[in-house]
Amino acid sequence: MSQRYDPRALEAKWQARWERDGLYRTPDRSDRPKFYFLTMYPYPSGDLHIGHWYAMAPSDAAARYRRMRGYNVLFPIGFDAFGLPAENAAIKHGIHPKTWTLGNIERMRRQLRSMGAMFDWSREIVTCEPEYYRWNQWFFLKFYEAGLAYRALAPVDWCPNCNTTLAREQVVGADRRCERCDTPVVKKDLEQWFFRITKYADELLDFSGIDWPERIITMQRNWIGRSEGAEVTFTAHAPDGSQHPLVVFTTRPDTLWGATFMVLAPEHPLVPVLTAPDRRAEVEAYTYQARRQSEIDRMSTEREKTGVFLGSYATNPVNDQRIPIWIADYVLMGYGTGAIMGVPAHDQRDFEFARKYGLPVPVVIQPPGEPLLEPLAAAYEGPGRMVNSGPFDGTPVPEGIPRVIAWLEETGRGRRAVNYRLRDWLISRQRYWGTPIPIVYCQRCGTVPVPYEDLPVLLPEDVDFMPTGESPLKYHEGFRRTHCPRCQGPAERETDTMDTFVDSSWYQYRYLSPHEDRAPFDPEQVAYWCPVDQYTGGAEHAVMHLLYTRFFTKALADLGLLPFREPMLRLFNQGVILGEDGEKMSKSRGNVVDPDEQVARYGADVVRAYLMFMRPWEEGGPWSSRDIEGVARFLRRVWDLVTGPTQRLQGPWPEDEVLELRRRTHRTVRKVTEDFERFGFNTALAALMELTNHLYRVRERLVGSPAWEEALRSLILMLAPVAPHLAEELWERIGGPYSVHTQAWPTYDPELARTPEVTLVVQVDGRVRDRLTVPEDLPEAEARALALASERVRQHLDGRVVKDVVYVPGKVVNIVSEPVPAEAKG
Repeated sequence: MSQRYDPRALEAKWQARWERDGLYRTPDRSDRPKFYFLTMYPYPSGDLHIGHWYAMAPSDAAARYRRMRGYNVLFPIGFDAFGLPAENAAIKHGIHPKTWTLGNIERMRRQLRSMGAMFDWSREIVTCEPEYYRWNQWFFLKFYEAGLAYRALAPVDWCPNCNTTLAREQVVGADRRCERCDTPVVKKDLEQWFFRITKYADELLDFSGIDWPERIITMQRNWIGRSEGAEVTFTAHAPDGSQHPLVVFTTRPDTLWGATFMVLAPEHPLVPVLTAPDRRAEVEAYTYQARRQSEIDRMSTEREKTGVFLGSYATNPVNDQRIPIWIADYVLMGYGTGAIMGVPAHDQRDFEFARKYGLPVPVVIQPPGEPLLEPLAAAYEGPGRMVNSGPFDGTPVPEGIPRVIAWLEETGRGRRAVNYRLRDWLISRQRYWGTPIPIVYCQRCGTVPVPYEDLPVLLPEDVDFMPTGESPLKYHEGFRRTHCPRCQGPAERETDTMDTFVDSSWYQYRYLSPHEDRAPFDPEQVAYWCPVDQYTGGAEHAVMHLLYTRFFTKALADLGLLPFREPMLRLFNQGVILGEDGEKMSKSRGNVVDPDEQVARYGADVVRAYLMFMRPWEEGGPWSSRDIEGVARFLRRVWDLVTGPTQRLQGPWPEDEVLELRRRTHRTVRKVTEDFERFGFNTALAALMELTNHLYRVRERLVGSPAWEEALRSLILMLAPVAPHLAEELWERIGGPYSVHTQAWPTYDPELARTPEVTLVVQVDGRVRDRLTVPEDLPEAEARALALASERVRQHLDGRVVKDVVYVPGKVVNIVSEPVPAEAKG
C-alpha cells in the first residue's frame, strides 16, 4: 500500500524547509537573465479572501515557471496599508488605525504563507510605515519644485451636519446622503493639492512600448479623452450691460451656424454675473441641486435633460445672432471650458434639450441624398454638406471642419485647439490615515515646503477620532502648530493627507531596496530589475492606479531618477471569481468562499490547482464545490501513481508503447509550455491530467523503463508551479536533487512532439470533393475554414449557398448547400 496523501503534513514540512533555506530570497545580481514578476499588493482588510488567491496563486505559478525556465525571478509582496477602512474601524470599534492595520497584516501574512507562494518576504513593504511614506513626501517635494504639484480650489462632497468631507463610498442613496447622519450631501470648494498629470496627457496616449490588454488601453484612451477641434469666443451680454467673453471648445466648428443657445455649467464663475434679477432664485436653487449630484449622474445619457434660462444672451461670432444662455447640470466645469454651444439639429443631447424648452433647431448639415425635413425627429450627426452656413454653403463634411478652423483663425474668431477629458490628479484627502503632505503655511512666508532633512513628517499616534469622521489632524495642536522653516516664525502644517494611490504609484521600485534610507530606491537595482517584466491584477484599476503609475514613472524619468518611461512592460488582468450561485461574493448573500476553510479541507495545492483549472484565468467564473473535488482526486491520483507499490520491470518493454509514451510526454511538455507562456493554466492542467491517465494505462507494462522515468520526471516538473508542495515531495521520492523549484523546465523533441496527421475527407452534400492532410487535433473552426477554402470545394459550391457545415473531428467535414434563390440572382 502507498502512503496516504496528507497535504497538511506535506505543506507544513516544505514551507518550513523553504523558509529555513531561504529558497525564495532573490539575489540582487545573477548570471541568469532577470525577470521582474509583480502582482498587485493587497489592502490589509482583515482576511485574505478567495479573490486574493485567484489573483496571486496563478501569478505565483507563472513566476515559478519563469524561474524554471532559467530566469533570476523577483516576485515580491507587500501591503497597501493606508486607507479609509482603518479610520472607520477606529470610529466604530475604538481601535487605532495603526493597531487595526498591523493586526490585519500579521493575519494576512500567515494566510499568504499558507499559499506556498515564492514571495521574497525579505523585500516586504508596508506603506503605512514611516520608512516607506517618507519617500512619498520626498517625491511630493520634487514634484513641487518641478511645478508638478500645486494647490487650487476643488469641490468635495461635504456633510454640513458632520462638518466633514466624505469619500465616494460614504455618500449613499439616489438622493446622495451622508451614511452616518443621513444629511443631504452638498459640494463645497476647498483648497486642495494636485499633481499635474495633464502635462503628460499626450505621452500617456502612446502605448507603443508596452504589451497591455486592448481593453485597458481603450479605457485609458477614453479617460484621457483627447479631442481635436477649435476654441471659439462668443460674447455674453450681462443684464447690467457689461460684456464678457465666453470661450467654448467644439470638435464640430462646421456646425457653428446652427448654434441656437449656450449652456454653462452651474458652477461657471460667470453664472452670477449673467443671471437676471428675476431669474436669480430659480438659478440658485438649480445650482444647489446640481452641485449635490455626482459627475457620473450628471453625465448620464439616460437622464432627462434639465436646465434654467439665465435671462441673458450671447452673440454667435460667425453670424452675429443673439442666442439665449442657459445653465444645465450635464455641463461640467472641469471638462473643456465649462461652456458649450447648443447645436440641436446635429447633436442628440442638444436636440433633446431644445425640444424640451422650445428652442429653434435649424439644419446646417444636409445628408447625402434626401434632404432633412423640418421639424426633425432626431438630430443628424452624420456626414453631408454644409447649408445655411454663410461662405461655407456646399462644403462637404467632415472635410469642412479644417476649413472652418482655418477661417476662424484668419478672422480672429477662434483658434485650433486640443482638449482633454483628463484632469489633474487631486491627491488631497481630508483624512488621518495617510501620508502627511509636507507643507506648512506661514503668515509671513506663505506656502513653504518642509526641508528634505526634516522628513518624514510623522503622523501623530495620539489622536482622537470623532464620530463625525472629521480628520483628527485638524484638532491636534502638537501636529498643526509648528515653525516656518524659513523665518522660524509660527506656522501651521497642512492637515490633508495624500491619496493612497500615491503609495502604489511607485511601490514596484521600493521592493528593490526596501530599507534604503538615503534614497527612495537604489538606482543600480532599478537599472538591473526594471521595468517590471510582467504585472498582474484586476482591470478595475485601469484608469486610476495603472494610469497614475505610468504618470509617476514618466515624471520620475524627467526628474532624472529613472532611465525608462514605462513602469510595466506586460500586463495581464485576471477575471473575477464569483460565488457558487454565480453572483458576486458577499456576506449578505451567504456565498462567500473562505480560502482558509478550503485549505484546511483540501490543502493549498488543491485550492491553487482548482483556481487555475476552473476557467480561463482572464475570464473568472463561479466557484464549484463539485469541481474542486475533481481536482483533489487528480492530485491524489498523481500521488498514488508516483508512490504506489508497482514492481519495476527490467524489460524488454513493448517498443510501440514506449514510443507512444515518449510522444505523449513530449507533446504534453510542448502543450504545457505553450499554455504557461499565455497563462493558459486550465488547458495546461487538462494536458497533465491526460498524461496522468495514460501513465495509469501503461503502468503495468512500462514501469522502470527510461520512457516511464522520463514521463514521471516531466509530470512532476510541470506540476511544480501549480502544486509546489506535492511536486517537491514527489521529486524527493523519485530521487531528484533538492529543490524541484530550482530544476530546469523540461524540454521536448520537436519531432516527438509533433502532432500526428490524419486525412480529412471533405464532402459537399455527401459527395467526396477533396482530401486534406491536417493535424489530428485540428480545431473545428480551422477545419471548417480549410474545407471552405479548398479550390475543389469552391468549384462545387458555384451558384450555391452554404446552409450548414458538419464536422466529425479528425475524419469528415460535410458541407450542406442549396441553390442560390432566384430573387437573389436577380
